[in-house]
Amino acid sequence: MSSASAPPAPLSRLSLTGFLTLLLIALMMGANHVAARTAFNHGVDVVTAVTFRSTVTAFVVALILWQQKVSLQLTGRHRKSLLLIGALIAIQSVCLYSAVARLPVALALLAFNTYPLLTAFWARVLYGHRPERMVLLAMPVMLLGLALALDVLGAASGLGAAEHWGQIGAGVAFALAASATFGLALVITQHEAADVDGRLRTFTTMGTVAILAAVVALTQSGIHLPNASAGWWGLGALTLLYGTAFTIMFTVLPKLGVVGNSAIMNVEPVFALVLAWALLRQTIAPMQLVGALVVVATVMWLGLRKR
Repeated sequence: MSSASAPPAPLSRLSLTGFLTLLLIALMMGANHVAARTAFNHGVDVVTAVTFRSTVTAFVVALILWQQKVSLQLTGRHRKSLLLIGALIAIQSVCLYSAVARLPVALALLAFNTYPLLTAFWARVLYGHRPERMVLLAMPVMLLGLALALDVLGAASGLGAAEHWGQIGAGVAFALAASATFGLALVITQHEAADVDGRLRTFTTMGTVAILAAVVALTQSGIHLPNASAGWWGLGALTLLYGTAFTIMFTVLPKLGVVGNSAIMNVEPVFALVLAWALLRQTIAPMQLVGALVVVATVMWLGLRKR
């Protein structure tokens, strides 16, 4: 995911409606990244995509805040922490889209999905929290799955390790940077801003991302719009899908009482894998697929564990 979310809530019984809503969000988030890759293939750059996506999402959430008369009062501590969270999510957004632009979409998302491990790392470093035993057990399993998915030795590609990493190294680095930044944002959210209304937190985060991305775009090479109709479809779709997914996440899910089951949304790379195959003709080797399933299963197991 690419916005700071609320800390895990106690698991509640998951209704069919809740389950299908979670799957719909995962589908839209996976499709958002496939749409982003389409836009990148037709002239859009990463910062432009982040600017459009975040601006529209912030505007929609602002309308929700106004319509639902949510209090906008924040303490000084909240303002500082929310500004930091917004900056971190801006970095995370640029890094993740940079990975999507360089790797098969599903592999970029799988590398990013290591964020539970990095969340535990930041919680230990910043707040002295010892990682749970389950997290320590999951760590080697997830890393093994990621190694298979990324074909670290270059066996599936037939290129050998050196040439293979020459092709994917930058993309993997961006994905892991996104994972580390997102994990840090989650830890700060949980410890410094958990008591801020989720809708307000989302608005401030997306607003900060939009402003920072727009400033970078305007002070660097400017806004890069699509050079073909497919690029416009991609830019429009990624903006619509991302904004809709986060609107549902912060307005519908709390009413359904299934926030604690949100790990189900980590099937996002599976949806992305299928969509990227169907729409972009991206394929991965069978062994990489096994690794992908190991990563997804491990992340879901961590998210659904009893706390």
